[in-house]
Amino acid sequence: MGSSLRLLPADGDGGSDGDAQSCCRFGPVVMDPFDGPGSPRHEEQEEAGRAESRSRWARFSSWLECACVVTFDLELGQAIELVYPQDVKLTEKEKTSICYLSFPDSYSGCLGDTQFSFRFRQSVGRRTSRLRDDLYNRDAPVTLQRETAHFFGYVYFRQVKDVSVKRGYFQKSLVLVSRLPYTHLFHSLMQTIAPEFFEKHEPCLEAVCNEIDQWPTPVPGQTLNLPVMGVILQVRIPSKFDKPGGSPVRQTAKENLLPVPTLLPTIHELDLFKCFQSILIHLQMLWELTLLGEPLVVMAPSPTVSSETVLALISSISPLKFCCDFRPYFTIHDSEFREYTTRTQAPPSVVLGVTNPFFIKTFQSWPHIVRLGEVKMAGDLPKQVKVKKLSKLKTLDTKPGIYTAYKTFLHKDKILIKRLLKGIQRKRPSEVQSAILRRHLLELTQSFIIPLERYMASLMPLQRSVTPWKTPPQIRPFSQDEFLSTLDHAGPQLTSLLRGDWIGLYRKFFRSPNFDGWYRHRHREMTQKLESLHLEVICDADLLGWTKDKSEVEVVDLILKLREKLIKARRQQLQLRDGVMDKLDSFISSIISSLPADLQIVLGTGASP
Repeated sequence: MGSSLRLLPADGDGGSDGDAQSCCRFGPVVMDPFDGPGSPRHEEQEEAGRAESRSRWARFSSWLECACVVTFDLELGQAIELVYPQDVKLTEKEKTSICYLSFPDSYSGCLGDTQFSFRFRQSVGRRTSRLRDDLYNRDAPVTLQRETAHFFGYVYFRQVKDVSVKRGYFQKSLVLVSRLPYTHLFHSLMQTIAPEFFEKHEPCLEAVCNEIDQWPTPVPGQTLNLPVMGVILQVRIPSKFDKPGGSPVRQTAKENLLPVPTLLPTIHELDLFKCFQSILIHLQMLWELTLLGEPLVVMAPSPTVSSETVLALISSISPLKFCCDFRPYFTIHDSEFREYTTRTQAPPSVVLGVTNPFFIKTFQSWPHIVRLGEVKMAGDLPKQVKVKKLSKLKTLDTKPGIYTAYKTFLHKDKILIKRLLKGIQRKRPSEVQSAILRRHLLELTQSFIIPLERYMASLMPLQRSVTPWKTPPQIRPFSQDEFLSTLDHAGPQLTSLLRGDWIGLYRKFFRSPNFDGWYRHRHREMTQKLESLHLEVICDADLLGWTKDKSEVEVVDLILKLREKLIKARRQQLQLRDGVMDKLDSFISSIISSLPADLQIVLGTGASP
């Protein structure tokens, strides 16, 4: 792989000297100070252009940020050949990340077509549609919410022999960039569009992007038909109100669609059994390491195995959100490489997927390393890797294994392992094995989380303590010791047969970013619930009666506070009883109309939206 990296100029970039001379034939150009770059008028025109572009691609951008074509140029190295839509603004840092992450570290084992995914940081200051994100995130499961600080890249890389190319190989990647973690949907979409793209090039990509711009926006709980290239993909967008581990999606027959839709049973789930088949007997350990946000490196033989294993680990603690950083595919060119490999401080809470053997030396100070090889069979069964001492991780040809000194808090579930291994011998389909595995991990995570949820709910003030004339009562603080004291009668043993040191596991979990993320999210939800209850009791109160014997100052103060609460409720998309907002808006209007004219003018200028 070339070490240099530049970006191919867009068509028409960099005018010739002749262009400059032709401009000068008409005499000196007088510059309007209000027209130049950085001028108010110029900025207004640019902003107007951006607004028009945003509305033009509004539906597309609810699914994807852009599509990129990355090629290998003998002189330039990896280079972005095309970004579509063309007016999408990627920073140089984002372009560089996409260039390096969309090609395998080593091409030798990637002849033909290869699919994988990566994740990288957005540049600081990038604008997003806050309202759209809030609406979607409000009803989406926490594990499927839009990323606010990172992009996902979904890659289809093709490497084939080509005598017309100097190196003898055609090497190119099509990349879909999105803030949605819809791994299965976007990889399925790629399987439909990429082969055609490599035949027909830019016109094909333009047509596909225009089709995606006709798709309905993703709404949690809805089943959508997504037409692309003569195929209709039928998907259901999961909702946070779905029952965990519920039934798979079934075909909807509301419309007589032609062609008949291709049903995708999931938009995000992976084939867990395929991902974990050589590490099944260590699943309990890997679940704990992921739950606790421990620094973990997955060394794999290909970007496909690397990215699928990392994403499978992250999903293993669902419905709990993994709140640490994770990189399904990470290279030495990554902008965070130095940050994550420095030896001057403890390794960060991050899960990295890598393929370059160079990383074995780089990550020797990390506490947990999963080294995967090509899956080998021992008779009918996939050969299971062994747990090994970190001191044995020294050479580039280090054998597959889990290199760690970690001791699990909970015992292995031997019944599950026997059931899965027996399933292999009986040729049980991989999707059935994955369903067994997913159910086990879901029940394990729920057994761990339910006591926390139950205790958190006990911190919520009683509904009767919410009154219209006082600020809502505070949520009681979370006491770790008080929570641990509830485990004897309301702990995980009520729902899980696994034995071990549950209390020790909770104590370590309290120090992890995953606990912090879970607690902040639940606290925010409970605070919003209190705000909703408060607005509803205010709505039910006799507000007009209260104002009759109050001074103008007190009435104005009430109006301002109510108006502020309504603005906040709209911004946060609070879920309220029907009619509450309208009734309070009406009350504010009627009270303002009863005040003196000068106050009406002052209060009228700050009317709520």
